[in-house]
Amino acid sequence: MNRLHLTFECADSTLAGTLDMACGASGLLLVSGGNEIRSGAFSGQAALAARIAAAGYPVFRFDRRGIGDSDGENKGFRKSAKDIASALVAFKVIAPQMQRVVAFGNCDAASALMLAEGADCDALVLSNPWTIEEGRDELPPEAVRARYAEKLKNPREVARLLTGGVNLRKLAKGLMQAGKRKAAPTTLAGEMAAGLTAFGGPVRILLAGADRTAQVFASNWDASDSRVARCEGAGHAWAEPQAREFLDRHLLQMLRG
Repeated sequence: MNRLHLTFECADSTLAGTLDMACGASGLLLVSGGNEIRSGAFSGQAALAARIAAAGYPVFRFDRRGIGDSDGENKGFRKSAKDIASALVAFKVIAPQMQRVVAFGNCDAASALMLAEGADCDALVLSNPWTIEEGRDELPPEAVRARYAEKLKNPREVARLLTGGVNLRKLAKGLMQAGKRKAAPTTLAGEMAAGLTAFGGPVRILLAGADRTAQVFASNWDASDSRVARCEGAGHAWAEPQAREFLDRHLLQMLRG
């Protein structure tokens, strides 16, 4: 494995990055979601970077300001456009053979890329984008219905229901929520849609079937969007074997152009 750790500048802060080296003319920029460090949950992003680099494509991941090894103030995903832009510049400098960069973000990292109108990258892979407004903790009816539909496909969940392992009061509350009318799209979802409309490159939106964030996104998004691909049974971090294969396949397809 050829892995290089480095620092680069963003505004008045020094950010930490990691490059998995390869000679491909397309590269993958990994944008971390939430307050996750660049290695990812249980080193998931580090493992993903190694797999993609082994396929011949350089991968760059970084800690945004105020996260992990990076200096500065953590201002959240809505104000991370400068961090992404600085990481893109650093990536191009350290891997000058690249002719195009595909950006990948999961959860609010996907949202950040959409709000930044693609952040000057050439293509986007957006995974389980975050569309939940701050302070809003009730899931939209469509997301609740999708969640129950996913549970009914799982024999363990059906067994829990039949053997009394389910909180009936909580179940009744959920069924009442599921029976409501379609919720209006959130303001955040509207901003993300506008940002994506302004982006001219290829886009793929990946949704994990068992993930609440993905289910909420689907309830806030155009159901006819042909750029959306779903993996049934997959969790938020794409940790399941079939989910990992699904994610890698779509990333490599986008990198191949």
